[in-house]
Amino acid sequence: MAAGYLEILRARHATRLLAGTLVGRLPNATAAIAVVLFVRAEGGTYSLAGALAAVYGVANAVGQPLLGRLVDLYGQPRVQLPAAVVSALGMGVFALAGTDPVALACAAMAVAGLFTPPLEGGLRALWPSVLREEEQVHTAYAMDAVAQEIMFTVGPLLVTLCVSLWSAQAALLILSVIGVLGALSVVLSEPSRAWRSAPREAHWLGALRSPGLLALLGAFLFIGIALGSITVAGVSYADAHGGDAVYGWLMAGIGLGALCGGVVYGARRWSGAPERRLRVLVGLLAVCYVPLTLVPGPVAMTALATLAGVFLAPSIACAFVLVDRHAPAGTVTEAFSWLVTTFTVGASVGTGLAGPVVEWGGAARGFAVPGVAGAAALVVLLATGRVLAAAGSGGVVAASSENDPNRAVEPRFSSGDRA
Repeated sequence: MAAGYLEILRARHATRLLAGTLVGRLPNATAAIAVVLFVRAEGGTYSLAGALAAVYGVANAVGQPLLGRLVDLYGQPRVQLPAAVVSALGMGVFALAGTDPVALACAAMAVAGLFTPPLEGGLRALWPSVLREEEQVHTAYAMDAVAQEIMFTVGPLLVTLCVSLWSAQAALLILSVIGVLGALSVVLSEPSRAWRSAPREAHWLGALRSPGLLALLGAFLFIGIALGSITVAGVSYADAHGGDAVYGWLMAGIGLGALCGGVVYGARRWSGAPERRLRVLVGLLAVCYVPLTLVPGPVAMTALATLAGVFLAPSIACAFVLVDRHAPAGTVTEAFSWLVTTFTVGASVGTGLAGPVVEWGGAARGFAVPGVAGAAALVVLLATGRVLAAAGSGGVVAASSENDPNRAVEPRFSSGDRA
């Protein structure tokens, strides 16, 4: 199982790019948790915390595809590093000014979210230039999802550790600085400086002119809602069962479950249509959210949270293949950024929904939201099955030597965006 991952990590630049991307994304990955804890420390309500997290998420949703398109047009260093610095400054203003006045807090959150660099989409655009075999790139997608879950496992613990040792304000500032350092490591690497996007057809919709990509984004909007709602419901549960430490373990449990599931998924070479496999994975993900509504004691709840995360990373890794398959030529960073955007929007909607639900019905009702959202994601995938299975038209480049030079196992694997 480890051999395939080690082979990728031994490739030149691979470890640096993966580590730098993960470190650079740490502020974004922990923003919802850090903001909730900071607002609560400032005496704010769950609704205010959810609203500010939603502002950050919506701004992030707007910025990711726009910055991704700029990366495709002008390269990574000119966009990623300046965006990371501005985003960190916005988060710093929020941490120092607090929640009063609310207008300033919202503006700072908007800036921090809008300029979050599209490191995640950028990494997936770089993999084909670092790994020359298509099987390695597919494994790298799975390893990418697994590595993110390591971050989502460590991130909540790091936030709660900073809060315990110093304060929620210090956690926001420290994570912002770390994020800039991660982005700097990526953009100074040779593959990032040399990468150029494939020629693209001028179109104002960009990657969104692909029907298959739109169908996939619709499903992952609801998966994002599920994860966002768990963030707020988890805080409510922890307040009644032991405080911040319990909350950290719940969030880490979800990341640990996704980590285990992703490791197993990435170690196997899968055959068959990826869209059918994605439907199965999302269905299992939705089913595993349901037991969270039982809200047992902390130990059992952590176990249920771990189970809830098992099929998350495999679902994301499978989605990467489909995004690559349906992205029009020259829009690879933008297409992957749209997936990040949709996920972020969903998470923001989830936090906004869960806040009032938790205040109305407690943690048990809050944990019902992810199960419903997971079921909705499955419905979208079932309803758009033909679109996802289609070879692609209307702006999606047809299968050709440019789009599939290595005759990849997964149909329409794109290797056109190489340095």
